[in-house]
Amino acid sequence: MTAAITIHDLGKRYAIGTAWEQRQLREILAEPGRLFRRRAAPSELWALRDLTADIPRGAVVGVVGRNGAGKSTLLKILSRITEPTVGEARVYGRIASLLEVGTGFHPELTGRENVFLNGSILGMSRADIRRKFDEIVAFADIGRLLDTPVKRYSSGMFVRLAFAVAAHVDPEILLVDEVLAVGDAAFQKKCLGKMEAIGHEGRTVVVVSHNMSVVTALCERALWLDAGKLVRDGAASSTVAAYLSSGVSSELVWRPPDERNPAFRYHEVRLTCARAEGDAFPADAAFEIAFDFTVHAAMPPNRLAFALLAEDGEVVLASASTDATPTLNHAMPLGRRRLRCEIPGSLLRPGRYFVTVSEPFADAQRLHEGVLNFTITEQNSIAARDGRTARVVPVLPWTAEEGE
Repeated sequence: MTAAITIHDLGKRYAIGTAWEQRQLREILAEPGRLFRRRAAPSELWALRDLTADIPRGAVVGVVGRNGAGKSTLLKILSRITEPTVGEARVYGRIASLLEVGTGFHPELTGRENVFLNGSILGMSRADIRRKFDEIVAFADIGRLLDTPVKRYSSGMFVRLAFAVAAHVDPEILLVDEVLAVGDAAFQKKCLGKMEAIGHEGRTVVVVSHNMSVVTALCERALWLDAGKLVRDGAASSTVAAYLSSGVSSELVWRPPDERNPAFRYHEVRLTCARAEGDAFPADAAFEIAFDFTVHAAMPPNRLAFALLAEDGEVVLASASTDATPTLNHAMPLGRRRLRCEIPGSLLRPGRYFVTVSEPFADAQRLHEGVLNFTITEQNSIAARDGRTARVVPVLPWTAEEGE
């Protein structure tokens, strides 16, 4: 098949630290010969290394991996925003990319004006923009905000308009980063449908996502990156299953590294089940997920959420701290806190499950996928007993009445 993207021995290196000393004036006057002396070379970080892959025309390809794996760096190189340090990435066709919220938009201009600005940046003529303007506006569905400066838009509104423009420039290659995570569910569904349609038209889509069910549903192929290297390149379903199974804790507790989030920090997320045998839970046993965290600064959104995923990446269950207690959506008190959620027994069918948790970050949610895993056994399982194939098999109340 004809290639849309060819990547060969691609690498991107960043220098960590400052290359030159910063010294006080009195030190310079005392030792003028050291004025231009360099400090020891800064350390290096390879965001990508030794990456080789070919993507044919018409393919819809997902890119998965944990935070810092190199996914966004790859898309920036393909978009010609960042130059590689070594290797090469060749792109054959016109690209439209949606990488970061607000990229290609001027905050002081209205949504209407930014449609023309962003469309021009993406290579559309003014006549083409006028011809597709109504389609773009209808897809974005931002109503009266169209003539409002975009600096007043929420992240979700930004994404609506940015995706609408990018998807209507008729690109031969569409690159989409995790920006769709800030959109509402209905708009995400619309975007996924549009990307699927683009793929069916013989054009190429490369999408970075932390939503494994999106990757398996939308993509026939997936690349798994870890620490800048390609771990696996294969069918989306098998790649997602391998990715979710990697590096998860068998101790039923996840303690993340201290990442740069000035407002929030997880200490640990823990699964507990009174009847557990290792990481195996009887089907009829309840279990609990507990979040131990510190809030350093008030910031929306304040909710915590988690999802349980099956081995094929399908989201089986999701819950948020605001479901039962809407007041938790208000600013959380500063300091260390603990939230717990109980999952009842006789709910999940036997199988392996993976836990993805959210972290409040800026005005969106950062996802940590597959941080824990556990198994629901066939012990006392209604699904196993009756041969039910549904993902969720709750014991529901039934009432019997005499007929007339």
